[in-house]
Amino acid sequence: MSYRRLWILSLALAVAGAASSEYLSAKRKIEQIESDRLKAGTRLELNQPELNAYVAQQAPSGVRNPRLQVLSPGLVTGSALIDFNQLRRSQGHEPGWLAAKLLQGEHPVSVTARIRSGSGHATVDVEQAQISGISIDGRTIDFLIQNFVLPLYPEAVVGQPFEMGHHIERLDVQPAGVGVVIGR
Repeated sequence: MSYRRLWILSLALAVAGAASSEYLSAKRKIEQIESDRLKAGTRLELNQPELNAYVAQQAPSGVRNPRLQVLSPGLVTGSALIDFNQLRRSQGHEPGWLAAKLLQGEHPVSVTARIRSGSGHATVDVEQAQISGISIDGRTIDFLIQNFVLPLYPEAVVGQPFEMGHHIERLDVQPAGVGVVIGR
């Protein structure tokens, strides 16, 4: 093996190891939160690399290269390449003929949402979405959420407050990452 190939392989393994380390760190923090054993006042920080490593590891079949970016306090953009047909099949639903033809292949998808939280509740308001470069907002987003997102993810709550659980008091969403503050 040439020196150059060995160097590229070493670099690739280092990057994969770092991503794995970030994922394990995020997973450990999330497990601590879900254990319901953290004391009131505890603050756990999930930094940007940890969030992205966790999202990448947890992405369902049909979702590739997921990425989260906090643009400003409380404003988050999530993006990915999504094969909607493969995603539906992975969840046990066969897409109809028309949908299968219209949604064939991978599509770049980006969603920007504002996240507000306090007193154990959070609200996620979708502000904008893009699918294959086409901007979607307002009533069209509402239609897509009601007819596509909620049937696939019936426990998702968009546009109204929901209880966060696990004694989470609030989320401090900042460009560096997300601080999870434990209360009660």
